[in-house]
Amino acid sequence: MYYSLKNNLKLNFRNAVTQGISKDGSLFFPKKITKLDKRALESVKSLSNIEIGLLVMKDFIGDEIKNSDLIKILEKSISFNFNLVPVGNFYSFELFHGPTLAFKDVGANFLANSLNLFNSHDKKKSTIIVATSGDTGAAVAKSFFRMHKFNVVILYPKNKITKFQEEQITSLGENIYPIEIDGSFDDCQSLVKKLLIDYDVVKKLNINSANSINIGRWLPQIIYYFIMYRELLNNKLNKKLAISVPSGNFGNICAGIVANKMGLPVEKYIASTNINDTIPRYLVNQVYKPYKTKRTISNAMDVNDPSNFPRILKLFENNFKDLKNKFVSYSFNDKETTDEILLNYNSFNYILDPHGSVGLLGLKKFFDSEKKKYTGVFLETAHPIKFEENIKSIINNPFGKSLKTNKRKLNTISIINNFKILKEIILEI
Repeated sequence: MYYSLKNNLKLNFRNAVTQGISKDGSLFFPKKITKLDKRALESVKSLSNIEIGLLVMKDFIGDEIKNSDLIKILEKSISFNFNLVPVGNFYSFELFHGPTLAFKDVGANFLANSLNLFNSHDKKKSTIIVATSGDTGAAVAKSFFRMHKFNVVILYPKNKITKFQEEQITSLGENIYPIEIDGSFDDCQSLVKKLLIDYDVVKKLNINSANSINIGRWLPQIIYYFIMYRELLNNKLNKKLAISVPSGNFGNICAGIVANKMGLPVEKYIASTNINDTIPRYLVNQVYKPYKTKRTISNAMDVNDPSNFPRILKLFENNFKDLKNKFVSYSFNDKETTDEILLNYNSFNYILDPHGSVGLLGLKKFFDSEKKKYTGVFLETAHPIKFEENIKSIINNPFGKSLKTNKRKLNTISIINNFKILKEIILEI
């Protein structure tokens, strides 16, 4: 069972996923987070990815999806490698071995296949709307591609994603409709939220969101935290865990905190951001004040008003002291990010992407301030090839032959940041 964070509206998993967001614009949140017992937690050591997925998701879904169908959904969502790789004194947990080379593949595939199941008897098409700072759009496009019951509209900020990411989003065609917005990711996200509660749009279209505001995309991310724990257990590295998560919209780290509430033994979560530092500032003065979004090389984190932060506050029952005991946040600029990429390549022959670099910087800063001994893990959320231009400016010929995307580029619709114009386009698709 789920409820809206603002009006306490209660609904089941299926309705929460198909609705996406509450009619008042607030997020859905699980009514209960079941803690795994000690035996279940220890059993993770010998479970497959799919078995871990079943263990994690069954209480969130209840009887809304049959076990046989859930297994099929999980097979399409997590049947790729999740590697724990030593990098100096720390560990990189690589989440980029899926079809679009980013951690978003897990949640996007789970959501797409869940909605496809739920809509199997619905004669009317659904419209999926998503805002992206790069990786979400690619993952959602790939996940829903050629699902004939869905049209997918992807809003992305003009000139603020990499060439590789843009090609992934714009080269599919068919039921995928990319729209370039002259603005920031926060602008795109604001437009999505307005569309989801607009009377005319809701009346005409079966509209839904594929951003992490949707529980069907957010909650499956919990699974890979338990996959990570399996790898740590098997390497006898599970004592005093500190996990650093590159954070933009804060859905990833929020899922990690839910994993902790389920029993995952993590001592500290580190939200590592770029100079878009609303949350690091909030943890200093308890004032939530987003500034204008600034462009960085870690573009997926160019977010100053993270949608999932209200869920994090709810996980700590809005107790600032409890939040600070478990959760820290640091920000880093582009020079620090590029210096860290070069340092790790020269020292360990390991290529970080800009987001993973920020994640490792956050982990190092936390370790510098702590006297306790921790096992430190940072999440490497995207393959560095997706940021080839940036990486090549730091490291000489790091990749050899580049990976190729589909070069058939569509005529992306390009508009100003204007809700009325966007609404007219959406209603005509």
